[in-house]
Amino acid sequence: MPARTDVASQLQPVLRYLLGAELPLRIRAWDGSESGPDGPAVVLRDPRALRRILWSPNEVGLARAFVAGELDIDGDLFAGLRSIRRLVEAAGTAIRSDLRGKLGVARVALGLGAVGLPPRPPAEEVRRLPGRRHSRDRDAAAISHHYDVGNDFYRHVLGPSMVYSCAYWAKPDDPSYTLEDAQRDKCELICRKLGLTAGARLLDVGCGWGSLVIHAAREYGVRAVGITLSREQAALGRERVAAAGLDDLVEIRVQDYREVDDEPYDAIASIGMAEHVGKVRYAEYAADLFRLLRPGGRLLNHQITRRPGPADPNERTFIQAYVFPDGELLPVGAVAAKLEEAGFEVRDDESLREHYARTARSWVANLDAHWDECVQLTSPGRARVWKLYMTGSAMSFDAGSISIHQVLAVKPDAEGRSGLPPTRDRWLGVP
Repeated sequence: MPARTDVASQLQPVLRYLLGAELPLRIRAWDGSESGPDGPAVVLRDPRALRRILWSPNEVGLARAFVAGELDIDGDLFAGLRSIRRLVEAAGTAIRSDLRGKLGVARVALGLGAVGLPPRPPAEEVRRLPGRRHSRDRDAAAISHHYDVGNDFYRHVLGPSMVYSCAYWAKPDDPSYTLEDAQRDKCELICRKLGLTAGARLLDVGCGWGSLVIHAAREYGVRAVGITLSREQAALGRERVAAAGLDDLVEIRVQDYREVDDEPYDAIASIGMAEHVGKVRYAEYAADLFRLLRPGGRLLNHQITRRPGPADPNERTFIQAYVFPDGELLPVGAVAAKLEEAGFEVRDDESLREHYARTARSWVANLDAHWDECVQLTSPGRARVWKLYMTGSAMSFDAGSISIHQVLAVKPDAEGRSGLPPTRDRWLGVP
């Protein structure tokens, strides 16, 4: 066995066994030793990182070590995570069963002081939410976990727009075009798709900090209601509405979409909210929105989607454990089908996948630029969760394993008419 002082060379065969292939990254161990090719390095700062990976040789084990600060990537985080993720996906979620390999790993781990009970997960990991999955109380707890991190934290990450959904990069080659410009243009695109006019009534389901309802009221003169389950979002949203002088046009409520019992609206926007609904509740969600829309009214449903195929909503993934507890992604075909089953007519679908990859990269850059402030406002672990989450999301959008779709649907009138102009340019308001 190599000398104990050369930890990195001992780790190479362990990681090769766990991942089923040679790690294409340099390893830097807690004793200062290094091994492997030049380029981005996997830094293991503590034997506990190896113990976490041994107990959970999958993305959750790696994430726990990263969030705890025991594992890091030195160099290009995107390139390092891309290499590791490919290997983790190929290796599966369990250590292979050959006895010789297990004994070899056990001997090395024992020599490195990495054998023992599994370390307690970082404090940022969600243990178990109370209540029945997708009940109102449990949904409120899940939303609070993600969105009530602190408004000041989100100001640093999201920038002045305070929009936490995919931006629309209308001028992708213009170096002076900012994230704030792209988020403004996303709000404008939504308003045009909805055909908003002065005096129309708009419901924004999952309104965040109120950016869309503020834009719609200021630019189109609509009367808007925004609903959210996050009390912190609602408080800041109301402050922003008052600062914009729009109190007479905009109302922001802390309210579940299942509790809205207003007169039908002329238009409904649901932007980045439906990912929280869940497959078992999606028919109810679609039916509620149909009920809340007048005949001839439009719905713009903007949500992240996944590729078709089986999915286990109870699978313990990094996203479920740290970011979006109870969140579920559906294929875009399932989204369209559920909307039409509720009575909607789907008229348009636009994928903004590449736009979201660029948006997430912008958020990572903002987080890096304000790292010390974000750590102080939350915790080192929470900041690392968001960095891993947004970096991984950008990579997933780049690779096409997830996407983002804006689905425009209408509620036909009694004669089946949609009320839409005959061409796409005309209902988008293009001259």
